[in-house]
Amino acid sequence: MNILVHDHAKHRMEERGTNEPEVFETVETGERFPVKFGRVGFRKNFRYDELWKGKRYSTKQVEVYAVEENGGWMVITVLTKYF
Repeated sequence: MNILVHDHAKHRMEERGTNEPEVFETVETGERFPVKFGRVGFRKNFRYDELWKGKRYSTKQVEVYAVEENGGWMVITVLTKYF
């Protein structure tokens, strides 16, 4: 599967504590759901058990918003939630 990551999404990944392997895995194997403006969302939970901004979390949830482009996906932005 061809997955490209927009520069905006790369910046958000750094800010929000995720990386390209997690984003690719989320698109390839995560839950798929519709979002606004004809985009597609992908969601996947990862075992975390680490500190994020001074607090320990056991799970990291990665949400990827993408558009289908040339038979693959262009990742527009990435959200990360910790719990």
